[in-house]
Amino acid sequence: MLYLFIGLKIPLLALCWLVWWAIHQEPETAENPPSDDGGTKRPHPRKPLPRTPRRGPHGDPAPVAPPRVRNVVARGRISSR
Repeated sequence: MLYLFIGLKIPLLALCWLVWWAIHQEPETAENPPSDDGGTKRPHPRKPLPRTPRRGPHGDPAPVAPPRVRNVVARGRISSR
């Protein structure tokens, strides 16, 4: 019981002291402020992708997909009822 009454109060007191110290801390002042404008250096935007090629002299539509090929012919089930 002594551990619970006294031993666990030490971390709480240390936490309270740390918070009090952080509140009363003064902010640091910089001797030489940075000379840049404070902006971020962003990379240039990407160039747009080239246009897709036109199909034929008058812009024909894209070719039709090839027909689907099946190797096995499916048969229906035979019901014996």
